[in-house]
Amino acid sequence: MFIDETTIKVIAGNGGDGCLAFRREKYIPMGGPFGGNGGHGSNIVFVVDEGLHTLIDLRYMKTIKGTKGENGKGKNQDGKNADDVIIKVPQGTVVTDLDTGLILADLKGKNDSVIVATGGRGGRGNTAFKTQSNPAPNFAESGEPGEERTLKVELKLMADVGLVGMPSVGKSTIISCVSRAKPKIAMYHFTTLTPNLGVTKTTNGKSYVIADLPGLIEGASLGEGLGDKFLRHVERTRVIAHVIDMSAYEGRDPYDDYVVINKELENFNKNLLKKPQIIIANKMDVETSKDNLVEFKKKLKDKSIKIFEVSAISNEGLTEVVDYLGDLLDTIPEQNLFDEEQFESHVLYKFKKEEPYTITREGDEWVIKGKEVEKLFKMTKFTTDEAIMRFAKKLRRMGIDDKLKEMGAVEGDMVRILDFYFEFK
Repeated sequence: MFIDETTIKVIAGNGGDGCLAFRREKYIPMGGPFGGNGGHGSNIVFVVDEGLHTLIDLRYMKTIKGTKGENGKGKNQDGKNADDVIIKVPQGTVVTDLDTGLILADLKGKNDSVIVATGGRGGRGNTAFKTQSNPAPNFAESGEPGEERTLKVELKLMADVGLVGMPSVGKSTIISCVSRAKPKIAMYHFTTLTPNLGVTKTTNGKSYVIADLPGLIEGASLGEGLGDKFLRHVERTRVIAHVIDMSAYEGRDPYDDYVVINKELENFNKNLLKKPQIIIANKMDVETSKDNLVEFKKKLKDKSIKIFEVSAISNEGLTEVVDYLGDLLDTIPEQNLFDEEQFESHVLYKFKKEEPYTITREGDEWVIKGKEVEKLFKMTKFTTDEAIMRFAKKLRRMGIDDKLKEMGAVEGDMVRILDFYFEFK
């Protein structure tokens, strides 16, 4: 089954907890802290596998979870880092964060990989907090929570040339003649339900990838017929080859077919019309085709577009097409599908600094929210008085106490962080 789009949730592994321990060996008085750090949680990593051509495996992975890092141990032993979770995806996979709408990666290279969710760092053991003023800290950290994301994973096929056209114009026959692809061929519409890729070779030894894309009809960009499901696969192609039934066997005007297909390409993505195009006039073995081609050339506005006369059924004229495309591709550099500004790694928040927390009044309680505050809370082990005091001091340094007083909080009010309640003092 060909699956080219799916949505999944990824949850990286939490970091291991730091250890709270002290040296207690005989003859070593005042041994001091001895707790090790926790291990790093597992990252979720997408890696390109050239043997894959569909996202069907991801379709059934609704949630991908990483594993927690090993907890720290006594005797200053650090916990083991968790192994990364490796997910194999096809070449041409685009990963988008649905919460931000930004692209995490465009995996178009053969060896590309990307961390889509970062594992949490290990919590520090009490040895890490040893200072001159506090030589025996009685607290340790919990592991940092792993990153959680909801991702849209899309496959945009890697092909140099895309065959586009109405149903039953001969695209599948052409790709079966010029490559070893074996698409289903029959005399009815929408025989091709999934894109077919084939590697073709010119007479002088050049090779490139050609894609037979399922038939388009008027309104495809709005969901008609097979809809826009396969239009995304045209985006990576460097050349668009219009296959047109010049015999007008089904009663349609060949030029109208050409105009309709170009309109659907433009409606889906205006940049598609900037790509070089050629026209493959198919079924030239039929009597009416010659006259129809004369009329087609009269109506064609862009006279620079190369037109090839072929008969795919008898394999006539296709060698010239293959050789021309091979030479044309040598002159067209590969272009990035997305602008740098669309990638998460290139977004710079120059003008707006995100507040570390927000405080709101909900009924009789004060609610504190914010990534920094919630992360601090999750990494605090409330098992000792010293740990609780450290947490309170950090909140005070962040200005939360002063902000609560400013907003009217009084001693005894309830303050909530996530699902836990504290009394304001």
